[in-house]
Amino acid sequence: MEAYAQVLLYAIPGFVVLIIIEAIYAYFKGSFNFRSMDTISSLSSGNTNTLKSILGLSIVIISYSWVHNKVALVEIETTWLVYLLSFIAIDFASYWSHRLNHSINIFWNRHVVHHSSEEFNLAVALRQSISSFVSLGFIFLFPAALLGLPPEVIGVIAPLHLFMQFWYHTVHIGKLGWLEYIIVTPSQHRVHHAINPIYLDRNLAAIFCIWDRLFGTFQEELDEEPCVYGVTRQVNTWNPIKINFQHVWLLAKDAWRTNNFVDKLRIWFMPTGWRPADVLDKYPVPSSSPESFVKYDTEASTALTIWSWTQYLVMNALLIHMLLKIADIPRVDLFIYGAFMFLVIYSFTTLMDRDPNAIWMEALKSLVGLGIIYSTGDWFLLDELVTGGTVLMAGYFLLSALIVAWFVVYEIGWERSGSGVEEVRG
Repeated sequence: MEAYAQVLLYAIPGFVVLIIIEAIYAYFKGSFNFRSMDTISSLSSGNTNTLKSILGLSIVIISYSWVHNKVALVEIETTWLVYLLSFIAIDFASYWSHRLNHSINIFWNRHVVHHSSEEFNLAVALRQSISSFVSLGFIFLFPAALLGLPPEVIGVIAPLHLFMQFWYHTVHIGKLGWLEYIIVTPSQHRVHHAINPIYLDRNLAAIFCIWDRLFGTFQEELDEEPCVYGVTRQVNTWNPIKINFQHVWLLAKDAWRTNNFVDKLRIWFMPTGWRPADVLDKYPVPSSSPESFVKYDTEASTALTIWSWTQYLVMNALLIHMLLKIADIPRVDLFIYGAFMFLVIYSFTTLMDRDPNAIWMEALKSLVGLGIIYSTGDWFLLDELVTGGTVLMAGYFLLSALIVAWFVVYEIGWERSGSGVEEVRG
C-alpha cells in the first residue's frame, strides 16, 4: 500500500498539470471544453477511485498468483521479453474485460461513470469506477498464467498499462497516420466515448487497436459524423458517487417491479440497457439521441463556482495528506479517513447539483469532522506536517457549514432551481 501511495504522490500532480496544459491550449485555440462543474466532477471521480484503491475495497475471488501457481506450464526467467509479453497479455485481458462491461447489464454499472461526462478532455480519463467490488481479472489473465508470466511482473505492468490510457482523452490531436493501425489513438477513443449509433460499443481496446480490428469492434472516426459524448441515459448529476450506482439501482428497481419471475433473475445478465417489457411500459426511462441531445448543466454564480473549486482543492489536500502519512495512520483510522472523504465529495457535489439537501450533507460532514477531532485530539497526524493543522481543520468545518447554508438559502433556495440543461454545441 505504501509503495502505491508513493506512486500516486507523483502521478496525481502529473495528471493535474497535463489537464491544466490542455485547458490552457484549448482556451487560446478558441475551443475551450472544460466546464467547471463537469471538470470538478471528473477530478473528484478520480479521487474516489484512488481512495478505493489505496483502501483495498475490492474482493479478489481468485488472485493471479494463485492461478499462476496452479496452471503455469513453464517457469520462466524475468527478461525484457517477459515484460513485453506481460504487457500484451494485460492488454488482451483489458479488451475482453472492457467488452464485458459494455455488453452485460450488471457489468455496465462498473463502467458507466467513465462515459458519464458530456465533454471529452483529459480530466475525463480520471472518471474511474468505485462500483467494481469483485475483481474478475483472473479470468482474462488465464492465458498469461498458462504461459508462466510471473505475478510480480504483472503487478508492475498493470498500473503502467492503466496510466498509459490517459493521454488519448483529448479532442486536440487528430488522426495519426500509420499509428492508427497499431495503437489506440485520440481519434479512436473519441469514437468510443460517443453515443452516435454508429459509434456505440466500438473501439474497446486499451493500447493496441489490433484487438478491435481482429474481433470486429473497430470503427473509424468519420468527418461527417461528429462525436456526441456521454451516455444515452444521461446521469444528470455532478455527484460521482451517485453516478457509480445509478445503473445498478435502476436494475434493482426493475427486478423488484417486474411481475415476471424469470425477468427478475435474468435482467442482471441481459445485454446492456435491456429492461423487462412490463416495466419498460410502466416506468419509461428517457433516452437521448445525438440529434436531440442536451447537455446537463446547472446554474452557478461566480461565487458558487469558486466555492466548488475550493472544496475540491481542500479534498485533494486531504488526499495528499493521507498518502503522505499512510504508513503512520493506523489501518482502522485510514478507513475512517477514507469514509470521511467520500462524505466530503458527496457533500460538495450535491451542492454543485443545486440540491437543497446539500445543507444537511454539509452539516453531517462538519459534525463528523468535528467529532473525529474531539474524540482523537488531532486530525490524523496533520499537526506533524502543518503546525496548527487540526485547529485549521476545525475552523474549516465550521466555516464550510455556514457557507453552504448561505448558498442554499440565498442562491439555490429550498426548491431546486435552474433549467439543468444546456444545448449541445458543435
